[in-house]
Amino acid sequence: MAIKILKEEFLRRDEDSILSVQNEITILKNLNHIGIIRMIDFGDAGQVVKPSGRVINNLVFIVMEYVAGGLLFDLCQTMGAMGEDAGRFFMSQLVASLDYMHNLRCVHRDLKLENILVDDKLNLKIADFGFACYKSIDQLKSYRGTMTYMAPEIKEGKTYDGTQVDLFSVGVIIFIIV
Repeated sequence: MAIKILKEEFLRRDEDSILSVQNEITILKNLNHIGIIRMIDFGDAGQVVKPSGRVINNLVFIVMEYVAGGLLFDLCQTMGAMGEDAGRFFMSQLVASLDYMHNLRCVHRDLKLENILVDDKLNLKIADFGFACYKSIDQLKSYRGTMTYMAPEIKEGKTYDGTQVDLFSVGVIIFIIV
């Protein structure tokens, strides 16, 4: 298992931070696909004991499946350009996962190499749903994502379709892989 612990400073920043965590948990509870990280549990009563002995209580956490291979980002850094066959191999997995999500009216909005995990058999798992949204995904306005993977309409502050911006990010990802 892997545990995502949310820092108290993040949660105290503003109401949007708390809502994004609640939103991520709601979305992960409703997704069940081989290409998407699986949430096992969550809570707000986590406790960490630091090496110094200091105890930190009431931590918000999300427990997810552990993916042994690491980040797609690291694989791309190690391998460099992997060619069209690798591109097709990874893209078919990514598109299947997105098709599942989009059919459930869920968009990620921060697809990037750093948010895609790779297991020991080179299977992809989409992770980090902190910017994701569901249901109302056609007329979005909020500025979300990572600049280098972000669709132009988000950068320009225009209303955008969540599925289209996810697909733009997929284009950037395939460009890097190939």
